[in-house]
Amino acid sequence: MTSSPIGMGEQDRAEREKFENELKRILTASDAAGIILRVIGSLAFQMHCQKYGYLQAAMGRAYTDIDFAAYQKQTKEVQVLMAGLGYHENREVFIVSEGYRSIFEKPAAGLHIDVFFEKLDFCHVIHWEGRLEIDHPSIPLAEMLLEKMQIVQINEKDIIDTIMLLLEHPLGDEDHEIINIKRVAGLCSTDWGLWRTTTMNLDKVRQMAQSYEQLTSEQKEKIDSQVKSALARIDQEPKSLAWRLRSRVGDRVKWYKDVDEVQ
Repeated sequence: MTSSPIGMGEQDRAEREKFENELKRILTASDAAGIILRVIGSLAFQMHCQKYGYLQAAMGRAYTDIDFAAYQKQTKEVQVLMAGLGYHENREVFIVSEGYRSIFEKPAAGLHIDVFFEKLDFCHVIHWEGRLEIDHPSIPLAEMLLEKMQIVQINEKDIIDTIMLLLEHPLGDEDHEIINIKRVAGLCSTDWGLWRTTTMNLDKVRQMAQSYEQLTSEQKEKIDSQVKSALARIDQEPKSLAWRLRSRVGDRVKWYKDVDEVQ
């Protein structure tokens, strides 16, 4: 498999199955232990996009690790679970992140596990509170969309995952195999920075989708329609006073946190 940029390159079926099988093993163990562990990242999109999941391999989107969302109240249980599955924890990451992130590794197998407790905190913060119980085995589709859209310097791998999601699932005002655009719009309506990045990236997805030869003309039209509908719904949502005040400043002041590499 080629290695640059991160998350892109040829990856054979055996390598992909290594990650997919390990994910199933971890989920089976976490469910048996009563631990709320929800998949995020590339494998979440693969699991939730049964019809269009083939696009990851077809478009050169590779697995590099396995990512999860969890609650801090189950931190100890997660650590015990991963140790029992043969993983070694990088304690420095846990300490530096003040308990909001754990990395578990199994170097001999080429496996790297990332667990984000309570929130995803990169360019913007996406909180898990009250949301991890809604879907299984991944985070809800609204959070999956925001996971990608909050990245200011968005990567091609994130564009591909988002294309799959928008092709596979309708927009709506609820969860359960629907992208809850009401929730996305609500979060963007109180945070101008998140709104700025999300709307910017949705438009990038719309534009980039037109350049992929792996997509049919009908699929490109669907992406165009889905993005326009999402942007319209976000635009219609009443904005908070804080949002309106921040919007006056606009891009003159940086609205996001810098992140070296968002995976």
